[in-house]
Amino acid sequence: MIKRYKKHLGFTITTLGCKVNQFESEQIAKELVDAGFNYIDTTLPPVDGQADLCIINTCTVTHKASMQSRQAIRQAIRKHPDAVVIVTGCYAQTEPDAIQKIEGVHHIVPHQDKSHIPIMATSLLKPTTDAGVDGVSPWVAGANKTRPFLKIQDGCDAFCSYCIVPHARGTSRSVALKSVLEQLEQFKQDRYHEVVLTGIHLGRYGRDLQPPATLFDLLKQITGRQCIDRLRLSSIEPLELSGDIIRLVAGSKGTPGEICRHFHIPLQSGDDDILKKMNRPYRRKAFKELVLDINKVVPDAGIGCDVLIGFPGETDEAFENTYALIRELPLTYLHVFPFSPREGTPASGFPGQIPQQVVKERCRHIRELGQSKRRAFLDSQAGGSAMVLVENKRDRRTGRLKGVSSNYITILVEGDDGLMNTFQEVQLTGLHDDQSMIGELL
Repeated sequence: MIKRYKKHLGFTITTLGCKVNQFESEQIAKELVDAGFNYIDTTLPPVDGQADLCIINTCTVTHKASMQSRQAIRQAIRKHPDAVVIVTGCYAQTEPDAIQKIEGVHHIVPHQDKSHIPIMATSLLKPTTDAGVDGVSPWVAGANKTRPFLKIQDGCDAFCSYCIVPHARGTSRSVALKSVLEQLEQFKQDRYHEVVLTGIHLGRYGRDLQPPATLFDLLKQITGRQCIDRLRLSSIEPLELSGDIIRLVAGSKGTPGEICRHFHIPLQSGDDDILKKMNRPYRRKAFKELVLDINKVVPDAGIGCDVLIGFPGETDEAFENTYALIRELPLTYLHVFPFSPREGTPASGFPGQIPQQVVKERCRHIRELGQSKRRAFLDSQAGGSAMVLVENKRDRRTGRLKGVSSNYITILVEGDDGLMNTFQEVQLTGLHDDQSMIGELL
């Protein structure tokens, strides 16, 4: 039996995986605080044993993500042995039996019931409403963040042969256009200056609405109404990043309602045979043309992509095709993932599985290529200027203020705390490391 008679009840929330998960965790945390719980910031010691409630929002996009989810669950149980432990997210959706075997888990909540977690927790623990005691921190959705996430779409209809996400998240569903605009305006009233639009399959936004809409329709409304000072897009599939969107981004530079000059486009493979086996709806030629079009219309854009290495049947030649395509394109950073077979997906049973040592070596080569392209992009920006949104936390290593430019460059500057959560024009003086630059306030 779980005993809960403390006056002040604290909770932790651990999030793995995508920006959609992060958004959903923020919403759960906000509702818990509104209900009288105290949010415990696990980055501020001491926290062991303080929590009465631990929520773990899991991911299962790869075997590693599933393993990390199990580790996070066990760590929460170990650090807070008297807490109620609730597990949700994609791993909870697809492998609840595996989670049930972990001693100390009290509740496993599927995706369709994730929004009910605050009500469940309130019923179980009956918190007081006088939050804010020593050792805990209040929470607002997006707290300690300069750019909160806004989920406008969930689910996926693509069914790539390697991906478990459609089974975990269901079919594509969009938030009503009016609701998106209202939430952005609320963020602006709450003194946020940049918001990240996110979704599991963002480019499908609006197709299920009545009347149907598109992501471009939404972006035109946002820029026209100036709902937020700056908007950043999360990952968009290649065939869904239209020329209209690219040109809208280019035309919004430096204006209220600007859409960041930052595109993240999944490539996965640069070999047409592998793309076909992956059930991806484009080929290398289309991807190449898209990236070159972005670079032509928005020359200083940050362009990142996902790469999945070691898919079954990936020959040396197929890998070289991927490497060569990335090398010749003006990409500015890479997210590299080794293939891991997910039970329940077609690719898990495909012939031609690649030895792990080969996959590891190929990943190393691609990551090195990505690092060199990132450094070359940063070098190309030195001497120029950028409008930076200064974050609410300083860089841990240097103590400098830290911010991100429209084209996704992390920039460190000297300055006082009063500049946090403001836009500042910065002269880019040089590299700090392979991922960030040093700037001077103008």
